[in-house]
Amino acid sequence: MTNNNVLPAEGKLGIMVVGCGAVATTFMTGVLMTRKGLAKPVGSMTQYDKIRIGRGEQKKYLHYADIVPLAKLDDIVFGCWDVYPQNAFQSAMYAEVLKEKDILPVRDELEAIKPMPAAFDKNYAKRLDGDNVKVSPQGGGLPTRWEMAEMLREDIRSFKEQHGCSRIVVLWAASTEIYVPVDERVHYRLEDLEAAMRADDREHVAPSMCYAYAALAEGAPFIMGAPNTTVDIPAMWQLAEQQRVPIAGKDFKTGQTLVKSGFAPIIGTRCLGLNGWFSTNILGNRDGLVLDEPANFRTKEVSKLSTLETILKPNIQPDLYGHGNAEDTQYYHKVRINYYPPRNDNKEGWDNIDIFGWMGYPMQIKINFLCRDSILAAPLCLDLCLLSDLAMRAGRYGTQRFLSFFLKSPMHDYTQDEEPVNHLYQQYTMLKNAIREMGGYEADEEID
Repeated sequence: MTNNNVLPAEGKLGIMVVGCGAVATTFMTGVLMTRKGLAKPVGSMTQYDKIRIGRGEQKKYLHYADIVPLAKLDDIVFGCWDVYPQNAFQSAMYAEVLKEKDILPVRDELEAIKPMPAAFDKNYAKRLDGDNVKVSPQGGGLPTRWEMAEMLREDIRSFKEQHGCSRIVVLWAASTEIYVPVDERVHYRLEDLEAAMRADDREHVAPSMCYAYAALAEGAPFIMGAPNTTVDIPAMWQLAEQQRVPIAGKDFKTGQTLVKSGFAPIIGTRCLGLNGWFSTNILGNRDGLVLDEPANFRTKEVSKLSTLETILKPNIQPDLYGHGNAEDTQYYHKVRINYYPPRNDNKEGWDNIDIFGWMGYPMQIKINFLCRDSILAAPLCLDLCLLSDLAMRAGRYGTQRFLSFFLKSPMHDYTQDEEPVNHLYQQYTMLKNAIREMGGYEADEEID
């Protein structure tokens, strides 16, 4: 049974990735190796997960592709932008996430993926120093924000035509930018954002916003894989709805926050108390280097801190979650990221959780997650791209809340005091219900 309202996944799907670093090249290499039957896309929900449809005697468990028309891996074409000119093969080798034996079989295909010059402003990522960047057509130098967006739109059109793609998705897998606070004068209305771009307002308009603007203007879904506020502003919501294009963000939920969104419900469901949760990470790749800059870490910190507060709520259970910080209004929650080059892409996350139980007696939980950042992020990239493309063909547009399962700081309408859903199992229910709906089945699970 299929939903006639969802357009088929015909033709090639162009996935244009911002950034050609560890995450992007691990994603690309894995897809290309899987296509050749030389690797398994482990961790990808769209490739492995099965969802129940129907009840009683009608009950069946099916892969996503048996419920909805997903694009096939064979139909994907990759493109990218990066401040460094190395092709995807060179970048994958440099990143040292994958072994040579897992890269060399697709060397030719990776070498053909050459980064287009990036729309880049060094003030937003001071630790990066590449020279493969766009220059103003008006005599060189840094382009204005409007020029950036126009050049990126041209890149998307050219790539689509050159590779014969019927559809494009744009994915941000680049570094975390410095924190851009939401400013109502610039970010609330599309006309104000466009005026700021034309006026080259570099303080309020991040380069990532130019990518998002270009993608949406060209009718391509945009996915924000970093904690940047890029599409998490009303002006972008307005553009996405006007263009009838899906958006999703923000920040891939890979290691520590995945643990947090899955483990916090154990504490809450069991009605145990929480005094404090301390999280720290060591990371040595380019992402860690960029996050070593305090202004860039601030963006990540806001994203990582938001997870617990919507799962364990002091206002609902004051006895359990209303004590621990200086004001004695909530548990103490601290997040740290430390740049540590010897670890490269092998991130280590430590969580120290101070809980209490019967009669207030204290207990502790320690979690030490030795994970591989790009190995966890790559399947999320695939799922987010395939599901955003599906949403587009299903006529869904604006913020795709059902994709919050894959994201660390899910987008929500904070202007209406909407609260994001961070509880992993509630997010999973939202994901399953959306797949059911798009497949023409009943969205039959409640989100308690």
